[in-house]
Amino acid sequence: MAQELNMAQQPMTPELKEKTRKFLLWLGLISIGMMFAGLTSGYIVRRETGTWLKFDLPFSFWISTAFILMSSITMNWSVQLIRKNDLKMLPNAVLTTFLLGVGFGVCQFVSWHALISKNIYLTGSESSASGSYLYIISALHLCHIIGGLIALGVVFVKSVRKRYASDNYLGIKLCATYWHFLDGLWVYLFLFMLIMR
Repeated sequence: MAQELNMAQQPMTPELKEKTRKFLLWLGLISIGMMFAGLTSGYIVRRETGTWLKFDLPFSFWISTAFILMSSITMNWSVQLIRKNDLKMLPNAVLTTFLLGVGFGVCQFVSWHALISKNIYLTGSESSASGSYLYIISALHLCHIIGGLIALGVVFVKSVRKRYASDNYLGIKLCATYWHFLDGLWVYLFLFMLIMR
């Protein structure tokens, strides 16, 4: 018992800390993926009932897709910069990723406004299942983007304070993994909603 307490009190090694944080991140990503898999499966099942309203996606969804794809490129740029220990350019790359993520979020709100102007609502007597699914899927994804923006904000502050180095950038790696996952997830969701109208 005393030996177990002594082991518990010892600080985690950097390697163990990295493995633990990566495991927790991947566990979260798998959970998010399963949630969206369930939503898209429900979308398909509901669509087959025959009472499905078909409508075109707003063009602003295309623009938001371009924003998030570009943000993945700049996130990758951030990782390349820290690997080269370029602490001068790193904040610029992270900030660019953040701003592109904000642009994605703004485009989502513009898209919802465009849907409302076409009388496609989330709830109410005039709502449809297809419209409700579109709002819910895009809003849930945006919630995860907001989480990513918070993480990017933390990474930006730490990069400005030069808390990262080429041999110590776990925070950037984890943030990049999460951000690329959200990028891939949105591309999947966008194509799914585009094809399955």
